[in-house]
Amino acid sequence: MTPARLGYLYAVTAYLAWGFFPLYLRLLRPTGPIEVLAHRIFWSVVVVALLLAVLRRMTVLRDLLRRPRTLAGITLAAALIAVNWGVYTYGVDSGQVVETALGYFVNPLMSVLLGVGLLGERMRPAQWAAVGVGGLAVAVLAVDYGRLPYLALILAVSFGGYGLVKKQLGLPAAEGLLIESAALLLPAVGYLAWLWSTDGLTFGRVSAGHTTLLVLLGAATAVPLLCFAGAANRLPLTTLGMLQYLAPTIQLGCGVLILHEPMPPARLAGFALVWAALVVFTVDALRHARRRAATAPDGAAPAPRSAQRTS
Repeated sequence: MTPARLGYLYAVTAYLAWGFFPLYLRLLRPTGPIEVLAHRIFWSVVVVALLLAVLRRMTVLRDLLRRPRTLAGITLAAALIAVNWGVYTYGVDSGQVVETALGYFVNPLMSVLLGVGLLGERMRPAQWAAVGVGGLAVAVLAVDYGRLPYLALILAVSFGGYGLVKKQLGLPAAEGLLIESAALLLPAVGYLAWLWSTDGLTFGRVSAGHTTLLVLLGAATAVPLLCFAGAANRLPLTTLGMLQYLAPTIQLGCGVLILHEPMPPARLAGFALVWAALVVFTVDALRHARRRAATAPDGAAPAPRSAQRTS
């Protein structure tokens, strides 16, 4: 299999896993969102630590302990991804899968705004147009919901900020996930211990299948991320950018077609505006990438940059 085909296989596997993840989370009821988050953190540490131990790649942890600024950045990334995971789990558990899908549709536009606001990047006219249409979409959806789509906005901001921090840190996927999860491990274990002491822990008390699904949260978190990392090393960033909409599209389908969440005309109009903004954004990104490739030395395309994605 060629590297490109393997990259597509990795990418589609990752996005399919993230797209159908709401159905997995619904199987974890009656476990509450915070307990699910705590299990996700704990079992992610276990799975990734075992993987890195088998691959003999634990030395990076010792190196990072000597870099206080990097550890501070990892702590910030951990806090942002904890907010993202927690809000996402709450949204799925409370029957708001459609709104969580909106958050990941809006995320590319939010990432552009963060780049402008925090990194001083300049936006092209088409990007401004896409962000403007996206803002109009949020206004339409706010009228439909009777409130701001705060779950979607929190997901977009937290994941956009997480991606920004990860870009600055430049850590490998598996090592980064382990260190981020380890930074959250103490409060996660503390919360699980408190639930156990108050007889509120569901782990091991519902069914064997339910307990197994909670344990497998670690693999369900790590495997798609590692597949995505493999795709990022083999595919151009523009290709990954186009494929990334597969996950929220599947999430939206799960919410409407499988979980039967409402999609009134006003909400559909808001999503249509979001999709229009993403079309403008994607077409502009493709044109810009082609121009960069055409002006590269000897006509060679610039090397693709890796990206991060977690749900």
